Amino acid sequence: MKCPDKIIEWMHDYLDGDIVPDHEKALREHLQHCPECSHHFNSLKKTVAFIQHASHLAPPSDFTKNVMAKLPKEKKRVRIGRWLKNHPFITAASLFVALTVGSLFTTWNQGQQFSVSTRENVVIQGHTVIVPKGKTVDGDIVVRNGTIKIEGKVNGNVTVIHGEKYLASAGQVTGEVEEINEVFDWVWYNIKSVVKDLFE
Repeated sequence: MKCPDKIIEWMHDYLDGDIVPDHEKALREHLQHCPECSHHFNSLKKTVAFIQHASHLAPPSDFTKNVMAKLPKEKKRVRIGRWLKNHPFITAASLFVALTVGSLFTTWNQGQQFSVSTRENVVIQGHTVIVPKGKTVDGDIVVRNGTIKIEGKVNGNVTVIHGEKYLASAGQVTGEVEEINEVFDWVWYNIKSVVKDLFE
């Protein structure tokens, strides 16, 4: 016959010192007539006595160090994964930079179409942009996959990407003249453009 669950609860209450007198009396009577519960109760008392005795023992000072040294070494992939989880902002920023640089490299390799940023006061012949003598272009000129000849005046910057620039001796450019034929120059040019747009 199975003993009621309240007997086990009373055992724990007794060992914790929280048992009420009526329950203690009923528990004692039950333990006198039930060998299984009596055996279980004695085991619990021995466990409590052992824990109380062991609580006074102190481990050696290098106990933690010795245990950690005996643990198997963590795999590098797990360590990197934990670091990434603990530093989400750095992870997100790194991923953003990697994707941005990757897209710039892709754009650099695929952008083979001729284009020019302005049509005002310029003449386009094939893939050549000409600022004629006596004409003035107000603003920046960006030429992609072509060449530029400046015989007049440009009030701004001139940038040639994947091409060449020919400046006539009489030509004047008030801003910077830049020729971009290297991928790292292209990346730097795009970074500068983004920063400039943000500040404007």
